Amino acid sequence: MTVNDETAIFDFGNQMPKDIHETLVIVYDALVEKGYNPINQIVGYIMSGDPAYIPRLHDARNLIKRHERDEIIEELVRTYLKK
Repeated sequence: MTVNDETAIFDFGNQMPKDIHETLVIVYDALVEKGYNPINQIVGYIMSGDPAYIPRLHDARNLIKRHERDEIIEELVRTYLKK
């Protein structure tokens, strides 16, 4: 009997967006589709950390929770200042 020492790789077919920008676009679109003000809702989430500000539609809530809130703010500032 031979034992394989190689590390096995398991791929879930990860649907996770590649970056924070892509996540925010998905979240924004889900909020618009639900009829919410997307800016107010995203700010509410960032300020409070309460995922209830983000709908489950298109898995937006789970997607945004994959990123740290400080990383989201950093990305927003970087994009705003184009740095």
